Amino acid sequence: MAKIVIDESLCTGCGLCSSNCPDCFEIGDDNLAHVIKDDCASCDLKEIAEQCPVSAILVK
Repeated sequence: MAKIVIDESLCTGCGLCSSNCPDCFEIGDDNLAHVIKDDCASCDLKEIAEQCPVSAILVK
């Protein structure tokens, strides 16, 4: 199982991750992305991380 880490110091809250994979990501009340769950069959987590415009998502 993958481990997803969001670097909150880099995250801009653009919402790209949560719009592409709402099963794993959400934008919180602090306007930053948060991980809902680390595994997801409906999206490619590494691809979502690569699409992050500020490289705030790490998939280990």
